[in-house]
Amino acid sequence: MNEKNCDTSIKGIVRAWQQFVAEGELDALIVRSEIAESWYRCKQAKVNPYAVINGEILDEKKLSEHLERKKALMGIAFPFMQKLYEFVDGTGFIVVLADEQGYILELLGAGDTIVKGQEINLVRGSRWIEEVAGTNGVGSALVTRGPVQVSGAEHYCQATHDWTCSAAPIFDNNHQLVGVLQMSGPSEESHQHTLGMVVAAAAAIEEQMQINQQNSELILINNHLHNIFHTMSEGVVIIDRRGVVEQVNPGAERILRKPAEDLVGLYLEDIFREIPRVKEMLAAGTPCSDIEINVNWEGRNIHCLASGKAIRNEEDKLNGGVIILSPIVKIKNLVNRFSGAHARFTFDDIIGNSPEIVEAVRIGRLAALNDNNVLLQGESGTGKEVFAQAIHNKSMRSNGPFVALNCAAIPRDLLGSELFGYVEGAFTGAHRGGRPGKFELASGGTLFLDEIGDMTYGKQGALLRAIQEKAIIRIGDNRVIPVDVRIICASNKNLQEAVEKGSFRRDLFYRLNVLKINLPPLREHPGDIPYLFNYFVNQICQRQGAEIEYIQPELINALRNYNWPGNVRELENVVERMVCMAQGNVLNIKDLPTEVYRPVINDRQEILAYDYSESRGFNPLNISQERKKRKIILEEQEKQELIELIRSCGGNISRVAREMGVSRNTIYRKMKHHSISI
Repeated sequence: MNEKNCDTSIKGIVRAWQQFVAEGELDALIVRSEIAESWYRCKQAKVNPYAVINGEILDEKKLSEHLERKKALMGIAFPFMQKLYEFVDGTGFIVVLADEQGYILELLGAGDTIVKGQEINLVRGSRWIEEVAGTNGVGSALVTRGPVQVSGAEHYCQATHDWTCSAAPIFDNNHQLVGVLQMSGPSEESHQHTLGMVVAAAAAIEEQMQINQQNSELILINNHLHNIFHTMSEGVVIIDRRGVVEQVNPGAERILRKPAEDLVGLYLEDIFREIPRVKEMLAAGTPCSDIEINVNWEGRNIHCLASGKAIRNEEDKLNGGVIILSPIVKIKNLVNRFSGAHARFTFDDIIGNSPEIVEAVRIGRLAALNDNNVLLQGESGTGKEVFAQAIHNKSMRSNGPFVALNCAAIPRDLLGSELFGYVEGAFTGAHRGGRPGKFELASGGTLFLDEIGDMTYGKQGALLRAIQEKAIIRIGDNRVIPVDVRIICASNKNLQEAVEKGSFRRDLFYRLNVLKINLPPLREHPGDIPYLFNYFVNQICQRQGAEIEYIQPELINALRNYNWPGNVRELENVVERMVCMAQGNVLNIKDLPTEVYRPVINDRQEILAYDYSESRGFNPLNISQERKKRKIILEEQEKQELIELIRSCGGNISRVAREMGVSRNTIYRKMKHHSISI
């Protein structure tokens, strides 16, 4: 466009503006569509085109808040504003940055142009939305969400007809409008290239915002990884492609018992002598998992599980690996936790007031105060494991595992592997990777060896050596593994007699028989039967959700007069059977197994049964009148509860049935029985 045409175009815009503000009519052939649309918006907003632009200006406090909120945007945009200004330096242009609300955040330019801008209120903190300043670069870009150029009379307000504005919106990574970049100068210097420069600068700002966000996310991820690396209980060793240690975390320092500065630079082979699978990982990228490592390195015994994964670079080439070390103690604790290797009984669970039981408990409590080996002597079913668990739970090892092994239940040829474990390939059928034995699993806690008298003579020697040396050697291996175990043994045989007969090693007997506790058979303390009976009834009823209302008086005496060859275990089984078979919530002597029930004649039968049941919380309803009275009371209670529930449910029988966990027919049947109507 030549100078004459340009002048004609400017005059045409001026005439079109004059006609629009005066008559509201628009010459669409002269005024661009985006400018025309803005004029209509300004007219609808009742913007005075002749007034001095004197909109809202933020005070110092509010401006500071805006600047702080937009600190990140300004920090990114300012270098681009400087670069943009370098292109127009000396032309009278200024570079402006506004936020998404139209408030001016920053101006950059020559002093005389800045002063000229102050005449139209173009200062930091002023607001340049269309509703305040009419058609202008910042305000129109905010509305259209796109780049816009406004020159001369295209501005709706006459006060800005001497200016040209080229503006472009700035969007964040979520495509949210966060600001506007603008170049403003004399209207006679208007040029389309100016808008292109602003658009390019706004795009550069958006790209830098994206880079900064990605960097922030990377920093956050790196911080997370750093925290995980330094706080995880497992040890982490990072090695290069040669197997040289590059980095270790505090967990690895604890496992290897050396500071990081002493470990970095060492070859992994210098620490772990045999790591063939790790070599495969570094050579072929094959991951490895759960390699058991048990080595003695510089006088330090290292026992852990190792897993590894190769590290590849951006070209997918092997560049090293990560080794995860899990302390074997932690693995054993998990095994014990999920395999039930813990003690649940305490001395409070031992029931009985007879002198024999009181004395056994006394010795057991004394045994719990030290770490000596204990021998529990008694017939099967007398509660030897209950005593063993109670001693463990009262001892200093209560936080450690309680591992039990029945020596009579394990085949003789497998007892050694159960006790001491084995390595991979030790025998046909051995698990890959080997398996720890009960000694290792019980380390730090208690190993309970039940029926120790059935252990073979050869295994007795291996057990004695393990107890004396506090160390074991797995079958098929030659490495010594230290173990810290307290031994509690139990036997239903007289081990002293077994020693004399030559079937039990004398030296092992003396090693085990430090503290001996004799547990009497149940027939020798029948006075404890009522207490045990009551205890088992309560426990079984709670477990099965049953309720016993009546106990036949003759029942207790029948139990007291039985020989109980199976001892306490047999009594518990009999009680459980009776509770399961009980009819009408009654325990009857006829429900006793035939081998238990023996009719006896005793003038004090009723008195004994009455005293027992009263003392233990049972009502001996051996009088029919008493039973009828209790039945009436229970039925009245049920009736009142049902009436109250129907009332609270608003008469909704389906809801009542759901609350009681029964069917609607059952509710109707109970209502009929109690003569309840809605």
